[in-house]
Amino acid sequence: MAFEGFTPYDSSAVEHYNSKRWWLGLTLGDMFDKTCDLYPQREALVGPEKRYTWKQLREQVDRMAYNLIGEGFEKGDTVLLQLPNWPEFVICYFALQKAGLVMVLLTVNHSAREIAHLSQLTRPKGWIVPARYRKTDFLPIIDQVRSENSNLEKVILVGESARGTDLNLGDLLQSDVDSSEIQRTLENARPDPGDVCQILPSGGTTGLPKGAPRTHNDYICNIEYKSRAWDINPTDTCLVVATVGHNLALLVCVSASVFNGAKIVILDSTYPADFCKTVQSERITCTGLVPTLISRIVKYENLGDFDLTSLHKIYVGAANSPPELVREVEAKIGARYINAFGMVEGPICQSRPDDPVEIRFGTIGRPCCPYDDIVTLDASGNKTPVGVEGELAAKGPGVFTGYLNNPQANQKEFTPDGYFRTGDLATIDEKGCVRITGRIKDIIIRGGENIAARDVEDAISTFSSVEYVAALGMPDPDLGEVVCAYVKLAQGCSITHDAVIEHLARIGASKVLYPARIEVVEEMPLTAAGKADKKILKKDIVEKLATK
Repeated sequence: MAFEGFTPYDSSAVEHYNSKRWWLGLTLGDMFDKTCDLYPQREALVGPEKRYTWKQLREQVDRMAYNLIGEGFEKGDTVLLQLPNWPEFVICYFALQKAGLVMVLLTVNHSAREIAHLSQLTRPKGWIVPARYRKTDFLPIIDQVRSENSNLEKVILVGESARGTDLNLGDLLQSDVDSSEIQRTLENARPDPGDVCQILPSGGTTGLPKGAPRTHNDYICNIEYKSRAWDINPTDTCLVVATVGHNLALLVCVSASVFNGAKIVILDSTYPADFCKTVQSERITCTGLVPTLISRIVKYENLGDFDLTSLHKIYVGAANSPPELVREVEAKIGARYINAFGMVEGPICQSRPDDPVEIRFGTIGRPCCPYDDIVTLDASGNKTPVGVEGELAAKGPGVFTGYLNNPQANQKEFTPDGYFRTGDLATIDEKGCVRITGRIKDIIIRGGENIAARDVEDAISTFSSVEYVAALGMPDPDLGEVVCAYVKLAQGCSITHDAVIEHLARIGASKVLYPARIEVVEEMPLTAAGKADKKILKKDIVEKLATK
């Protein structure tokens, strides 16, 4: 089924990927059904006061999918999905897939401006959203977005009774219709595996998000090979604590668990105490996190009060993991640290559980899918030799084909022969292991000398008082830019600029990495992708300089 604004795969590539079975020819709904058929009585999904077997979960998903069709949704319609880490997210996600609809992923932290932008880009017919979540009242936001998007016909409220013409999720989970009729309806709604199944907002620290369309075929390719790479299996219990509205949690935890029949435990809290209690009580074996969160957990002063011995592997992605953080996690928690890289656009790499220390600590491992071609390019677009830094680029069965309705970005971010440019600088060694060396634009230029922000962050992260650090260029009248480091401290710690300099000198760090200024923050502002939001930090330091 054609989807407006989507760049289709080249026909020869489609034939090749299908003939090699790199694409499995399944939809996400098929994937879900297979696991439900294999393990009907096993526990599938656990949330606060809610526990579902695979059979019970399928009943909920099928009823919702059937009712969505009954409400007038048609194959290929887009629907915004904006829920926190609640079990309802999993139900809604697979219901949308089984109804043949195209899910547009949002986090509960997306601003009204971002939601309005993504709505104009994707033209959703529906929106699944809480009426209220913590301090956010979504009702006025809903009214604002609806007033600007005449195509938004159905709003499905979660956790509160419907108002006016809005629908309520609880009603969509009920049905008196015979199951055979539900199955016939869903079979007729089944999309083609080559159809677009979802649109994922691209990460980034500047501007409004772009939309990355993914098909059932290419996204399941990501799911299969990423889950294989860190050995998710039916004996696992996976904790979803990273924001489920972000691709890391969706791909690495939710989808991987469904593909392999692992139990999903979903937690709507990032407090270290809640994480540790859940790992202990549910005997969690694996989880997916961002560096800021695992850093907070490993430095939690009461960490030793909990039994975390069930936790065998921790996937960490979305931002750089300094070697010191990897070492500390493995020493204190005892779980294997999976050092990973992934993008909503599809390129994925990670270390494996059995990789030696030098790979886990210093690289993001190898490409997950052996059939994706991941290379480094010089400024002219030529492939660089082994070990020579260049821009990481990729194409293959797990890599998308272009942003939605954005020919200008596609022309800029794809090479003439179809490689997607990631914007990350990297080296690839003779074993195929990738080391991210920085972002093309994440460079501090001090007096004409280029300083990689990541090198500064890695050095300061070795200071035990530091939980998380983000380095950026601070305007300077003489040198143009100097290094400024924003630091979130470990619990109960304090820090001074002199102490940081003394520590960097003690570990032998280059003097070019010494920060000219340290700013301590209680919470690090993060992008939707879980990275330090350097746009906010840059604005903050400029304002502070202007008022001093």
